[in-house]
Formats: sequence, C-alpha cells, structure tokens
Amino acid sequence: MARSGVTAARGFKAGAAAAGIKDGPPRDDVAVVVADAPCIAAAVFTQCQVVAAPVIVSREHIRGGHAQGIVLNSGNANACMGEQGLRDAREMAELAAAQTGIHPALMLVASTGLIGMPLPMDRLRRGISKLAPTDEGGNAAARAIMTTDLVPKEIAVTVELSTGPVTIGGMAKGAGMVHPNMATMLCVVTTDADLDPRLARAALQQAADLSFNQISVDGDTSTNDTLVLLASGAAGGALITPGSSEADRFRSGLQEVCSPQLGAHHRGGWQRGRQHQFNCGRHLHRRPAGGTRRRFGGIRRRRSERRHGCR
Repeated sequence: MARSGVTAARGFKAGAAAAGIKDGPPRDDVAVVVADAPCIAAAVFTQCQVVAAPVIVSREHIRGGHAQGIVLNSGNANACMGEQGLRDAREMAELAAAQTGIHPALMLVASTGLIGMPLPMDRLRRGISKLAPTDEGGNAAARAIMTTDLVPKEIAVTVELSTGPVTIGGMAKGAGMVHPNMATMLCVVTTDADLDPRLARAALQQAADLSFNQISVDGDTSTNDTLVLLASGAAGGALITPGSSEADRFRSGLQEVCSPQLGAHHRGGWQRGRQHQFNCGRHLHRRPAGGTRRRFGGIRRRRSERRHGCR
C-alpha cells in the first residue's frame, strides 16, 4: 500500500488498532500519527464553552509550539467526565508516547464519540499497546477515527517551492456537530516543510477560516473539535518565513488540503440527514468579506448556542 494522507509527507508514520471501545464487531478504533523527530506544531480547537478533556490536555502540550505525535480514538469523546476524564486523557498520551518512543509532553490527544461516558481504559490500554505505526499506515488511521462518516477522509498535495517540493497531507473525520467559528471535528495535517512557528499558526488559522469554519451540518457545536498541523522539516528545504513568496505557496497548498476535507464533511453529513453548503462570492466579480459569508449560519448558530451553551 502506498503512503497516503498523513503519511504522505516525509518524516511521519501512522497506525491503528482495535481496542474495542464500543461493543460490537471488531474494528480499528484507536490511531496514532507520529513524527521521527519533534515538529513545529500549531492547532485550532473548539470554541464551545464545554471543552472535552483531550482538548484541555492537547492545549497544554502544544503551548510551546512543538509536538511529535497525536493519539486518537473513536467511540468515546471523553467529554463531561471531570477530573477522571483529564486523568484518562493524560494516560492516553503517556501510553501512546511510551509505545512510540517519544516524550509524553510531545504527544497530543483527540477523542470522538459518545459524550458523558467514561473511557474504557482497560480496553484502550490494550489497544494502544498494539499500535505499530508505519510509513503506509495513513489510511488505516483515517479509518480508525470514523464514527458516522460514510468514507475515510484523507488527502495529500505537493507544493513546488524554489528549494524543492514539499508535501502536505491530512486526514479528517466528522459528519455531525460541525458548525462555523470552530475548527472541525478531528483533523490532522502533516507536512515535511520547514515552517517558521509564526507561519504555522497563521497559515493554519487562515486555512480553518476559509474551510472548516464555514461549515454547518446540523447546527450543533462539538466539545472535541481539533485541527492540528505538524511540520517535520524532513523535505530539507530552507525555513519558510512569513511574508515570503514561499509562504504564499505553502498557504495555498494548506488551503487545498483543507478545502476538499470540507466537501468530504458534507458528504459524510448525508448520513445525518442534512447537507447545506453555501459557496458565497465564488461567482461574484468582487468577493465579499469573510464575515458576509459567515452570516448565512447566524440564526441557526444563535439558536444552537442557546440550546447547548456553546459559542
């Protein structure tokens, strides 16, 4: 199997395993994406007032702008579980770090699934112990994080720079509880470009604003939304700094990765019974401001916020 998605970029491996988080036929439900060395890292998280434990832990770990991996599970969101949820999220990071040989503080965490249920840690421990990431594990990881998704969502693009090509790859999941002014449900983007940390943060936020932050599937906001960018620098080119022509090319490539994921979210959303996507300004001579595009979902968003206490 060829390298795909999050393992298309040099310096990354991924893998999946069956932990049996939910009862039923065995399926992979835990995944890991790990880099060969610490990466420049950036993230966009949910803006919901109710925040799940994995988001809290990942915010702590990525505060310094570096990470080397992320462990993800489907079937249980580890949300609204108080201190126990935090202990479980931190243990997930520690277990995955030990399994992949990296420092626990460099391992991020993401979970998706049922809210208000404790993680079955005995099952999760066994599942994480079976993770064996490889260069070709991207597709397996993308499948392991699916919940109500109809298809695995992954993509990779090559961006030509003056110092040589770089690759940007990604995987995502999410078919419901996706709403503007957030990141997405779960999305991991990897690149072998050497990024200035300021560029990584700004480019990721811009890509989110132009893609995932424009989606409304069912008017609900999630507790777990996480969009992560890991940059390994393994392509060997020069550092890409803000304001350079190379930065502009990288931003375009990152947006190209995120935009098809947006469309895939809506295809997955059919299973939830809805699909509404407005591409505002595409056919106008003058493109309206971002705020104009976002106002289409305003009434629905305010109703959702009152119902769920999320902003």
